[in-house]
Amino acid sequence: MQVPIVMFPAIMAITTDETKANDDDQVHQKGVKNLCENGVTKVPKKYILPEFDRADEVLQVDLTMPNLKLPVIDFSELQGPNRSEVLKSLTSACEKYGFFQVVNHGIPNNVISSMIDVSARFFELPIEVRSKYMSSDLTAPVRYGTSFNQNKDRVFCWRDFLKLVCHPSQDVLVHWPSYPTDMRRLAVTYAKEIKNLFVMLMEAILESLGLWGATMNMTEEVEKLIKQFQDGSQQMVVNCYPPCPEPHLTLGMPPHSDYGFLTLLLQDDVEGLQIQYKEKWVAVQPLASSFVVNVGDHLEIFSNGKYRSVLHRVLVNPAKSRISVASLHSLPFNSMVSPSPSLINKANPRRYKDTDFACFLEYISSFEPKRKNFLESRKLL
Repeated sequence: MQVPIVMFPAIMAITTDETKANDDDQVHQKGVKNLCENGVTKVPKKYILPEFDRADEVLQVDLTMPNLKLPVIDFSELQGPNRSEVLKSLTSACEKYGFFQVVNHGIPNNVISSMIDVSARFFELPIEVRSKYMSSDLTAPVRYGTSFNQNKDRVFCWRDFLKLVCHPSQDVLVHWPSYPTDMRRLAVTYAKEIKNLFVMLMEAILESLGLWGATMNMTEEVEKLIKQFQDGSQQMVVNCYPPCPEPHLTLGMPPHSDYGFLTLLLQDDVEGLQIQYKEKWVAVQPLASSFVVNVGDHLEIFSNGKYRSVLHRVLVNPAKSRISVASLHSLPFNSMVSPSPSLINKANPRRYKDTDFACFLEYISSFEPKRKNFLESRKLL
């Protein structure tokens, strides 16, 4: 007896669609550099933002001020007789912009150029080599990935990254990529230099907040903080933004703030960074041999809102790849960040809850990180 064969075309179609979706997801998880290497000519659906989230729709872009000249802090002047004037400029920059640029910082040009060069060479490695460092573990000492938070992002960003935990270097260095063969040597040299610059900048920022100064020695609170910054967390994020065939449909990074005290950004000569200033998006013009420094959420909490972290985002372009290296610094991972008692009074009551890195990880593991949502969750009502 012949058994009749019954076809279920609808079920077969769903299964086929699900299989294709899974296959597409696996491709996307390998990153945009891999897409470009395979000759992508259109932005895949996974990367297409809703119209209201795109670069020309999120907020009005100020076409009369396409490039914003951030306040420039001459670091060498901080070490001389003009320190008080530079501190005033630093205060203004942190209050008004949440961003500034640092020049004459003392980090040798060859250290800077070598870091950009080896970063670009890492992303030129075959995907089989890069993918060895892929991990969904947010605490891994090295992690290669794509988008902003690929575990939670509903729409992906046009960005690949390599995240390197930098402290303690004797424990983490062995996990860093061994290719390019000079990457560990060049990256660890850069990490030490940028860490020293961060600590000295934080000394100046604590002074600008009135916590110590020429007429007031460092308090026990300040001395403890400086020691914590020296031993604190440091994560370097090496970003690659490949050329995008339809840049108006996506972003390299969505609007966000950074979680630490300060982020020191090294970038090549390709524009892409924008900050939100007076409710408009303005481009930050790269300044040769400088670092772009921005206030992080932890500094906003510590200053009890005097200095504020600012939303920023990254645009992509159809012609050039962009490389940047963001170095994010804060207290040790297990330390609690609180508003400074010296900055709380009746006129300026406490505005934020205590927080630590574990709170941040728990938040981004449960929610899609957007804008300043994490910081909003730490505010006192």
